[in-house]
Amino acid sequence: MGRDKKKDVLLGTLDLLILRVVSSGSKHGYGIARRIEQISDDILNVQQGSLYPALHRLEKKSFIKAEWQTGETNKPIKMYTLTKEGESQLKEEVAHWKLVSAAVNTVISKA
Repeated sequence: MGRDKKKDVLLGTLDLLILRVVSSGSKHGYGIARRIEQISDDILNVQQGSLYPALHRLEKKSFIKAEWQTGETNKPIKMYTLTKEGESQLKEEVAHWKLVSAAVNTVISKA
């Protein structure tokens, strides 16, 4: 799908998507954004201007923790890992998303 078909991540879903991606293992910021794009078949586009504030917000809430590691090119990279609090938050956000998306689908199909 071409770049013009990509959509910015839906408002209010970025935290959920980040938590879900990080739940599968530690990732650096760029890797998180690319994984969201990859899983969504290049439909969702995560801009750096949205990603890094979201990562800082999630870290501040103790849903993820950041740790500096040495990358493949011997440069330091910040890796993000899901915390126990983050696991609980992810479960809550997934349940909420399922409820909201079902309601939206109902409105779309009946309007």
